[in-house]
Amino acid sequence: MDIGSKKGYPAAAISNFAPYRFIFDGVECNSMEGLLQAFKFQNPEVQKEVCKLVGFKAKYRGKNKNWKRTRTLWWKGKPYNRFRDEYQGLLNRVYRALLTNKKFQKALLATGNAVLTHKIGRRTEQETILTRREFCGILTKLREELKDRKISEFF
Repeated sequence: MDIGSKKGYPAAAISNFAPYRFIFDGVECNSMEGLLQAFKFQNPEVQKEVCKLVGFKAKYRGKNKNWKRTRTLWWKGKPYNRFRDEYQGLLNRVYRALLTNKKFQKALLATGNAVLTHKIGRRTEQETILTRREFCGILTKLREELKDRKISEFF
């Protein structure tokens, strides 16, 4: 199943562009795209504003931020090297926060046993803050945990 904002349900509903409200580290977010784009900004107040954006508005807000030169992304004043395990931990935490949204849970479970793909996504860490492999891997893992009801320990 190819994930994308212009695909049918449930592929569009598990896209980062989908509007889901959730809280991450005390910050209100209106979509995963907003939160991910917020990582490109060093200023925590700007990050809070970006977290409230949805879809293309969020994507374009972070589009011209040059994080690639320094390989540094930010969350609440803390720098994260894109190529370190600590950043991978941050990604896992943000998707667990999104999973607190019941509508997102339902959409993720609606993918059944489909192999998740994201053909428009980038492949390498140098190009993007979230690769195809990372995105689909995290969603697949969370879906399996939801199915096994192991996820309840996080709520």
